[in-house]
Amino acid sequence: MAEIRDDSALDSPAFEVRFIGESKGKGLFAVKPFKAGDVIFEERPLVCCQFAWNAAYGYLACDFCMRPLEGAEENVRRLTGKKDIVLPYPHCCPTNRNSHTQCPSCGVWYCSSTCQEQAWNQYHRTLCLQSHSHHPNHPLEQLNGAWKHMHYPPETTSVMLLARMIATVQQAEDPANALHFFMQFCHRTVNEEQEIAHKLLGEQFKGQMQVLQELMVKALYSDSVQQWLSPDGFQSLMALVGTNGQGVGTSPFSEWVKKVSELELAADEKQQLDSFIDKLYEDLNEEVGTFLNNEGSALYALQSVCNHSCDPNATPTFPHSNFQLAMCAVRDIAPGDEILISYLDECAL
Repeated sequence: MAEIRDDSALDSPAFEVRFIGESKGKGLFAVKPFKAGDVIFEERPLVCCQFAWNAAYGYLACDFCMRPLEGAEENVRRLTGKKDIVLPYPHCCPTNRNSHTQCPSCGVWYCSSTCQEQAWNQYHRTLCLQSHSHHPNHPLEQLNGAWKHMHYPPETTSVMLLARMIATVQQAEDPANALHFFMQFCHRTVNEEQEIAHKLLGEQFKGQMQVLQELMVKALYSDSVQQWLSPDGFQSLMALVGTNGQGVGTSPFSEWVKKVSELELAADEKQQLDSFIDKLYEDLNEEVGTFLNNEGSALYALQSVCNHSCDPNATPTFPHSNFQLAMCAVRDIAPGDEILISYLDECAL
C-alpha cells in the first residue's frame, strides 16, 4: 500500500490539495498552467478490482492491474461470436502471453510475476482461496455470489474491492495507519451514507447490506478492521467506495486499434483498414453494445480529491492498458484553477 501520511504528500510543483469547505471538502488546484491534452498527473490505485459479472462473462484481465490477458483477435472473436475473424498486423497486438502466470495455490491469473508478487504482498495472501476448484461454501465465494445477485450489470463497484481494502489493512506493517488513511477519503453523514448505499443496492438495501456485512465478517474478521465490520462501519465503507471509486477499463482490441492507427500506410491500405475497423465496431455493437472492456473499480488518492463539474476541465484516462490512471486536461487550465472532472457518463452529461 502507498505510504501517504497526509495531504501534503499529494502535492507537487504542478498542483496542490486545498480544503474548500465542509460541503465539498478537499479539492485539487493547479499550481502551473496546463494546455488541453497535457497530462496533469499519473497514479496507481491504492486498490483495484474487476467487476464480478465482468469476470464471470469471460473478460480476461490480470487480477492485480487489469491488463488484458487475451489477444486482440481472440477478444474480437469472443465478443462478436465470429470465430473466423483475422486481424491484420498481428504484431500490433499488445498481449504478451509469455509473461502470464498463475497463483500456484488458487489459479488466479496475472499478466506478470511482478503483479502476482505485488498482489500477494498487498492482499492476496489473505484472500487466496487455496484451491483451484470452485467451493460455493467458502465465505469469500458466498460474499461474491451474494453481491452478484444484488448488483446486476451495468456494474459500478464490487464488494470484493471492499474485501481487498480490508485485506490490505490486515497485511499492512502498520494496520492502524493504513486504516486511518483509507478513512480520510470520505466523511459522510449517516443519511448520506444510506443514500449512497441505496443507490448501489436498490430498494432492499438495508436487508442486503446486513447480508453483505455478515458475510464479510464471516470471511475476514480481525481486530484491526473491526470498526469497518460493524453495521455502521460497513455502511461507511460502502459509501466510501460508492463516492470515490473510479471505473477502470482495458481492452486488447482498443489497444490494437490505437497501434495500427499509428502505422504509416499507403492511402488505399489506410482506407481499407479503417473500413475493416468500422465494420468490426458495428459487429461488436450489435452483439455486446457498450460492454467491450475489461471493467472494474479502483480507489485513487489524487483522483478522489478532484471534485465534480458538468463542465469539467480534466478527465481520467488509462493510456497504459492497465490500472495506471492519467489525468488529462481537456481544455487550458490556469494556475489557481480547480481541477474538475465529471462523475457522470457522456449520456448523463
